[in-house]
Parts: sequence; C-alpha cells; structure tokens
Amino acid sequence: MKPDIRESNPWIPAVGHALRRAGVQFDAVRVDGDEGRELALMMESCTGGDPGPVIQRANAARGTYFLLPVGSTLRRVWPVGVTRYNATPWGLRYVPVPALEGRTWPLTWFCEPLEPGRFVHPLLLRHAAMAVLG
Repeated sequence: MKPDIRESNPWIPAVGHALRRAGVQFDAVRVDGDEGRELALMMESCTGGDPGPVIQRANAARGTYFLLPVGSTLRRVWPVGVTRYNATPWGLRYVPVPALEGRTWPLTWFCEPLEPGRFVHPLLLRHAAMAVLG
C-alpha cells in the first residue's frame, strides 16, 4: 500500500525527509508543544482514527503539522498558537515532510496519508484548534 500512496503523492520523499513548499500540493498549519499533540489526538478521536495527514517533529518546538487542501488556510481566522503555511505574495513557507518508512528523525507521521489527495478537513481542524487553544 505505501508505494501506491507515495506514487500518487509525489510530495512524499522516498527516503529521509524533505522540505515542501506550502501552497503547491497542500497548505499546512503548525501547533507547537503539548497543544499540538493534544490537537492531533482530538482530531484522531473526532474522525474515527483518520484525521488526514499529520506530521510530528520531535525536536525544537516539537511542532505538529496538519496538512490541508491548497488555499484552505488563507482566508480563515485561526486561534493564537497556530502558524499557517500557504502560498502568499509576501513570502515562501516550507513544510518538513518525512518518508513513509525508514530513518526520518526528527519527523514522524502521526497519521500517514491513506488516500491520494485526502487532507485534514480545515473547518473541523479550526474548530478543534479553538477548543484546544482557546
């Protein structure tokens, strides 16, 4: 199954990890620390175990990245504590993405992409973020 997912999602690296430009294949939001992990667990619970692709980082600010459809973060108000990654005219933003297998430290998949083109639901994530972050 994993090779098929990677073939249909060329933004997933074959080995290690890579930076991918936000706003091309996906947008993303990042929530750092314990709040990010709490939000990932809440999304997992709300979606029956499949919130869409979610990446966790083990070092630095311990960010949790939620991958969303392109353009879905631009015109939404997000609570304080959420960092948006998208295509904007005033700067480029990059998201670290791990491979599906092998050595990817400090990145891991909290939830791997299970279907081509399926991402985290923006409205559900926004409401969950407001509940977790206030």
